[in-house]
Amino acid sequence: MNMTHYMQLLADNQPWNLMIFMAIPIVLAETLAITEFYILFTRKFHGLVWRINRISGAAVGIYFIGVIGYLVFTAVIPITQAGEWRTVIDVVAVGSYLIGGLPLIWIALQELGFVNRSLNQEGKLKIHAICVALFLVFGHVAMISGMLDPGLLGYQASTHATDAPMPVTHPH
Repeated sequence: MNMTHYMQLLADNQPWNLMIFMAIPIVLAETLAITEFYILFTRKFHGLVWRINRISGAAVGIYFIGVIGYLVFTAVIPITQAGEWRTVIDVVAVGSYLIGGLPLIWIALQELGFVNRSLNQEGKLKIHAICVALFLVFGHVAMISGMLDPGLLGYQASTHATDAPMPVTHPH
């Protein structure tokens, strides 16, 4: 079976790529989502859960700045320049993963006081909830499309030397 670049990234360089590009950001984002529910239901804008929410929100957004920057320059640009996308399935998988990080970056910017300064706690909570929801939607689109076989839309792996794995798979 053929693989999208998304799945290839996660499968290569085990266990490091899986930890760097899936486990760490998902643990932080899920911590953010779980604490978000608590805050939505209790409206407690103080205490341990609120601090965990703010810290995980800032951390995952900052983390995704690095992930997105790294993948754009080491994978997206080279794959695009070489014309090596494995059908629209591949583009959707990688693109959704990268786009999914943008709402988390917005949360980090809010937590660090760069955006939404004029909003009260309720307004900031609404922005948080919307951003978490957007991340979940894009993240799931990335995972589902990333697991699809690009051969469904006609991709056939060749044995050419240009079909190298994603450049990001072997960090030094």
